[in-house]
Amino acid sequence: MTKLRDIYARDGLTFSIEFFPPKTDEGMESLFSELQELKKLHPDFVSVTYGAGGSTQDRTMDIVRRMKWREKVEVMCHLTIVNQPRHVVKELIGDLWGNDIENVIALAGDPPEGVDAPWTPHPDGFQNSRELVNTIRRGQSGWFDTFSVAVAGFPEVHPRAESRESDLRYLKEKVDAGADVIITQLFFDNEDYYRYVEDCRAIGIEVPIVPGMLPIKSAPQCRRFTSLCGAKIPPRLDELLTRVGDNDEAAVEMGIQYCTEQCQGLLDFGVPGFHFYSLNRSRSVTAIHENLNLGALTAAPA
Repeated sequence: MTKLRDIYARDGLTFSIEFFPPKTDEGMESLFSELQELKKLHPDFVSVTYGAGGSTQDRTMDIVRRMKWREKVEVMCHLTIVNQPRHVVKELIGDLWGNDIENVIALAGDPPEGVDAPWTPHPDGFQNSRELVNTIRRGQSGWFDTFSVAVAGFPEVHPRAESRESDLRYLKEKVDAGADVIITQLFFDNEDYYRYVEDCRAIGIEVPIVPGMLPIKSAPQCRRFTSLCGAKIPPRLDELLTRVGDNDEAAVEMGIQYCTEQCQGLLDFGVPGFHFYSLNRSRSVTAIHENLNLGALTAAPA
């Protein structure tokens, strides 16, 4: 068992991969088939998302347990608080604790209607993800120092934030509450990440800030994702997306090349690692890993 804080304290680059819970048994079978390919890249950890409003709680937990104990990979579980009372969230934390799942990413989460829907705390729930971080790290004696916690960062500002400044202040509050690492939302312009890191360091945030990378799978999907999360599409990428149109095969190849170039620039900048949003597919992540020779750069296990 290895905590996030220890993983990011190693020498070398950290490499991690995110999955989402499929809705069908066929999707589950496909996910674990793709995982077998990605395990060959020796990720430091994998993560599993938690559907809007906690809608995939049971399936997420099944996947996390299976990855941890049957597939023998380190895993980070997403935790969200939207639409959920405190006791449900605490029961889930207790379940993770009981299964020796010690890495989590604490998130407010999106309402089932989507990121643009109004976000309000559950009447009996946590008010925000900062409270969740504090509870995970300090809220119950049995959990004390069991968990290592990641939080989300938004290089282009969270869609519901009042301002860039308030978004950064809130990020620092989450870190001060006990977060060990920041994993960013997807972005397609490295300048946004560079500025974000500079702004974070300027206000005293010292934990690793890991870029979240999305290899493009299709042009319509990319445009939909960016509209949902508030990320922008730079002019060059917009032109490339227009060029591939509805040709998903061409989009995948373009996405591999674009993400490889992005990652190379980020490596030159000195990032602590990469967190890839795999969309439950191994092809693009594997190709990018090979293009960059990440196996020679990643940290050796302690």
